Amino acid sequence: MDLEREFGRANANAPTELSRFAFLIGNWQCEARLLLPGGERQVFPASWSGRYILDGYAIADEYRMTGSSGELIVYGLNFRSYEVGKRLWHIRWLNALAGNWVELASPELGGVRVSGRSVIYTFQEPVAGHTYTRATYTSVSSDRFTWLGEKSEDRTAWSEFMIVEARRSQ
Repeated sequence: MDLEREFGRANANAPTELSRFAFLIGNWQCEARLLLPGGERQVFPASWSGRYILDGYAIADEYRMTGSSGELIVYGLNFRSYEVGKRLWHIRWLNALAGNWVELASPELGGVRVSGRSVIYTFQEPVAGHTYTRATYTSVSSDRFTWLGEKSEDRTAWSEFMIVEARRSQ
């Protein structure tokens, strides 16, 4: 398979910051583990697929999570770009099931932060039973990454609600 043909490549003139999310490029098989109120975990199969778009100036990554009978329970597409002049990430989620857009990296909520090899952002949650979600991409390597979802009502106290373990598809 020609990876560049299938997933594109970063444009040489694109902001270097775009490389922060380049690990998403390719196909990933995932296991999403939702933490239930009693402390047990419910496991869902998921997939993630990322590619460069718009001649390599942006990244689009599709996430799909299914229930036990194969029904879609989360399905959408992230669009990621970086505005050099303002030093600002623009990350938006198109929720295909609800038909709405969510701003994921708003400057008012801290934008995108990098801590070592982890990438973090906070957004106001439109559908879950909590007000804010903090997303952390961590344990990033060429063949795996972890997405950690934490919830909060006040952006002070955070608790885990979901972990997605992603492994590169062959």
